[in-house]
Amino acid sequence: MSINNYLHLLDEMAVFVRVVETGSFSETAKEIGTTPSAVSRKISRLEKALSARLLHRTTRKLRLSESGEAMFNHCQNMVTAAKSAMSISDLHKDEPEGIIRVSVPKAVGRFVLHPHMAEFLARYPKIDLQVVLEDKYVDLIEDRVDLVIRITDRPSPGLMGKELMKIDHIICASPQYLQKHGMPTHPRDLANHSCIYLGETPADTRWKFKRGTESVQVDIHGRYAANHTVVRLDAALNHIGIASLPYFTARTALQQGKCIQVLPEWDFISSYYGSAWLLYSPTRYLPLKLKVFIDYLVERMRQEPELKARKQN
Repeated sequence: MSINNYLHLLDEMAVFVRVVETGSFSETAKEIGTTPSAVSRKISRLEKALSARLLHRTTRKLRLSESGEAMFNHCQNMVTAAKSAMSISDLHKDEPEGIIRVSVPKAVGRFVLHPHMAEFLARYPKIDLQVVLEDKYVDLIEDRVDLVIRITDRPSPGLMGKELMKIDHIICASPQYLQKHGMPTHPRDLANHSCIYLGETPADTRWKFKRGTESVQVDIHGRYAANHTVVRLDAALNHIGIASLPYFTARTALQQGKCIQVLPEWDFISSYYGSAWLLYSPTRYLPLKLKVFIDYLVERMRQEPELKARKQN
């Protein structure tokens, strides 16, 4: 196929990508300002040029054919490349604008990211922000997000990024619980307490601690486990037991005296470890809207008065 034969299909390829992404001819038509029948004709022209059916259509949904899946990957790469090319124009804009989609683990989003977003939106009135709170692995391309925040000690080598904060972990309990059951003075004392733990794997009941060169592992037990930090914090506040938590989750409760850090002279070694990294696809020309968001978030994390638990010796 000569260059003239496929250049006139670039628009059809871009429309095909949006049809797959929206799952709807009518929604795509609404986005680009045309009619569903016009969108359908574009897809038909692309299928005719390729001599292959790309979409299986039913009255309720669209499904990619085998050829359609392969074509979608190529066309999506084309659209991504076009966006990168167009982002060069951001260099000449006086003010950043557009939509930013950022994926972030639920607890980090609620306690770390969200408190700073009102100021960001006020500072940049032409930027819209969509925060996707999701604990599962999110792929930048497949899930169509601009930025991801991941908790890791080994950021993906294929991505660019900024380290935002270390994730420090503690164990804590309410004053009422500790008054009734006593304050542990050594990690081994936890075996006699009700502990609130993650509960996703058997290893979650083996708590590890380190102090200098001394390491201790304790088999804990308790009547309550939850794989969400907010739930474990609430359980601690309701005097159920001693909870394992990221420090940023418990910080406010600790400052207000609603929770007390247990064994503060010991480092609690959690399986949920590493740093919060802000990651994005490598590119020579980062869109201005993403650049100001990244710079803003790094700046705010550096200004945070407390992101780590205070250790006692």
